[in-house]
Amino acid sequence: MVSKLKEFVKAYHQDIILGTAALLACLFSFGAGYLAAREQFKEPLRIEQSQESL
Repeated sequence: MVSKLKEFVKAYHQDIILGTAALLACLFSFGAGYLAAREQFKEPLRIEQSQESL
């Protein structure tokens, strides 16, 4: 079982690295987009004056 796994990794070494790099790039892009969108939908700060201060 382990020897078959080792052979598979040796045979597809470059494809595994490329797939892992693509997956990490996708996860990073998703995370960055999620953080940017979360900031965008916050309610803006409103400054109101009370009747007492006028």
